[in-house]
Amino acid sequence: MTPKAQVPPFAVISGAQVHRMLSGNEKHTVELVESAYRAHGAAQTVNPPSYFLRFPDRPNSRIIALPASIGGETQVDGLKWISSFPDNVAAGIPRASAVLLLNDQATGYPLACLESSIISAARTAASAALAADRLTRARPERPRRVGFIGTGLIARYIHTYLTGTGWTFDEVGIHDLSVEHANGYRDYLARSGAHGSVTVHERAEDLIRSSDLVVFATVAATPHVTDPDWFAHKPVVLNVSLRDLAPEVLLASANFLDDIEHCLKADTSPHLTEQATGNRDFIDGTLYDVLTGRVAVPTDRPVVFSPFGLGVLDLAVGKYVYDKVRDGGELAVVDDFFYEVERYGRGNVSGERP
Repeated sequence: MTPKAQVPPFAVISGAQVHRMLSGNEKHTVELVESAYRAHGAAQTVNPPSYFLRFPDRPNSRIIALPASIGGETQVDGLKWISSFPDNVAAGIPRASAVLLLNDQATGYPLACLESSIISAARTAASAALAADRLTRARPERPRRVGFIGTGLIARYIHTYLTGTGWTFDEVGIHDLSVEHANGYRDYLARSGAHGSVTVHERAEDLIRSSDLVVFATVAATPHVTDPDWFAHKPVVLNVSLRDLAPEVLLASANFLDDIEHCLKADTSPHLTEQATGNRDFIDGTLYDVLTGRVAVPTDRPVVFSPFGLGVLDLAVGKYVYDKVRDGGELAVVDDFFYEVERYGRGNVSGERP
């Protein structure tokens, strides 16, 4: 006889709990993300295209659904539901908000709903830190001058994950279209005890030319960096926000993506480059290719990493958080969240409401 499947309890995990489980665990989170990339490269994941909900009356806002499934050691399905409302920033609240649903692979029932803006920022930063490490290993030394273009939550988390995985910097450059935000990020770095001198640059060109590791973490919708000569010193570029760089810059660089099919859509910089050239010859490989040694990273030109952001990364980090909260006896279970769980009802045969 087939064993009776059990409906799992449904829990809600707060942002405070997520923060507690991830804070100070940057190295392990990078390991989780690396394992997820390896599972994805080994065809142990399902990661369909993201779905964009857009609004005619709010054209600069969107909500994105990222369904995914990951096998290997993680074994969970789920959905990330993340909004981007840039006008929030002027109101003093974060641009992005998100939740993550985890589904049991045996029954399909949701296990938990997690606050996910922190998970999303952590997996993005972990991906960036992993790429920065792997894409610079062939160089004589690690970059010592880092520059951030865009100074929001993602920039903050990337700096935390770089320093949390052993990076040290002699110089930190900052550029943002908002002087207030640039100064706020500078003050944050001072409070966090960041090493090295901190410089706010008025021009993106000055920041790029003075940085060996460049991080783009903006909300730019179209390319605004167009001159390949700014990158003549061959920096490594983490193109996290995906739309800052013109095709001319990518064509003068070595290009690595997290997933080719995902990146070549939605008018990202790689997508625009494909449209401009009619081919994908400018792509040198994926991060998985680098992790497995299939592709060597050149040192004779700039190196650009463009991550679209895979839902399986959120699942890997989210499942880790869920397991830690559960094992610590801190799951906030919603009793009777699933009410109709018996094929013929809950024992009430009179037709009356229980």
